[in-house]
Amino acid sequence: MTVPEQAAASPAASLREHARRTLALALPVMVARAGLIVLIAVDTAMSGHADAKELAYYGLGLAPQMPMILVGVGLLMGTVVLVAQAVGAGEPGACGAIWRVALAHALVFGLVFLGVSHLGREFYLLSGQDPDLAEGGARVLVMFGWSMPALYLYVATTFFLEGINRPLPGMMVVLGANLANVGLNWIFIYGHWGAPAMGAEGAALATTVVRWLMFAALGGYVLVAVDGRHYGIRGPIAGALGIGRRMRRLGYPLALAHGMESSAFASMTMFAGLMGTAQLAGFQVAMNLISLVFMCALGFSTAASVRVGNAVGRGDQPGVGRAGWVAAGLAATVLMGFVALFASVPDLLAGVYSGDAAVLAVAVPTVAIAALVLLGDGLQAVLMGCLRGAADVWAPVAIYIFAFGGLQMPLAYFLAVVHEGGAPALMLGILAGVTTAAVLLGARFHTVARRPVRRA
Repeated sequence: MTVPEQAAASPAASLREHARRTLALALPVMVARAGLIVLIAVDTAMSGHADAKELAYYGLGLAPQMPMILVGVGLLMGTVVLVAQAVGAGEPGACGAIWRVALAHALVFGLVFLGVSHLGREFYLLSGQDPDLAEGGARVLVMFGWSMPALYLYVATTFFLEGINRPLPGMMVVLGANLANVGLNWIFIYGHWGAPAMGAEGAALATTVVRWLMFAALGGYVLVAVDGRHYGIRGPIAGALGIGRRMRRLGYPLALAHGMESSAFASMTMFAGLMGTAQLAGFQVAMNLISLVFMCALGFSTAASVRVGNAVGRGDQPGVGRAGWVAAGLAATVLMGFVALFASVPDLLAGVYSGDAAVLAVAVPTVAIAALVLLGDGLQAVLMGCLRGAADVWAPVAIYIFAFGGLQMPLAYFLAVVHEGGAPALMLGILAGVTTAAVLLGARFHTVARRPVRRA
């Protein structure tokens, strides 16, 4: 085994060692996940500075794309779980086969969602959006659609590398992608170097180009820099059908859970759109800021999945609980710093995205309330990662359906649309949903961590 594998496969001697190993994996993953949202944040800010209506188009085009992304990510989550458990069990040669099966699934999922992306205009009109917003949002969504196969191929490759404890290449690729995205946005949004000024649609085009470059770079790294013989990257795939079944058995419920969560959040954007352009744009600012922090939480979530998966692979039942609760405790510490930031300077944070007075009048109080959302939202993601690493996937689905579908969506609509509370009231509905999810997922992991371990 390589040194990273040895560290992952052996039990930690102390809580300090658990924390060290968790941070070593979580920090680069955190930067990489945050980098994906920085792509969107830059698109949002540069579109907003072009025109308030372009910001609204971008927010509307992004709303259904986020559930599609997260459903696809959920379908591919089995990759990191199966790879981490194989590493923990001392079977590195199985990891490459898992990656290649995941690539095949990623390509199929990407093509399906490319087709779905062409149905945006009809969806927006059916949901009651203004025809102009529906048309602008649909153009953005179609442009995003062409990036879906690339994004899923990149995600599958990232999960493989994180499962074998190599998160740094993914981080470096995302950092480079953000630099390229700024330049391409400058060209396509504002119409430089002979390109037409495309506004929000140009932002989506820039992100599409960048996503294809990201997969090319990371896939090339695997083929060139990872030991193909050691990890089984080349040659025939033994048991491909069985790997695919195991991956889908994990992926379907995780996709359902992520789809429920992301659809609930996307519905918040749709509700904001029913209240007008300024409400939609202001709410989009707050949601983008939350998404940036959420990517940090996802770093700990991925670390929790890998660390818990390693413990399951080596049959270490006490290690399951220690790995999960250490990840949750570290995440809570980091999240509290962001809570303080959001509560202290909501006006400065909102001002990064727009200088429009009407948009800021909505965004500033919404960002202030978003400070209360951050801890619960981040912890529910980390606890979901703990359960995912233990291959406990159906109970979280029920929890997400209750917390997000049964509580958050109707409460937010009642407070914001029926009682005309606006975007800040939508954020209160989100607070109720994420807090409930965090409490219930924590209770579930407490139960799972005390039972005998079993590989997926």
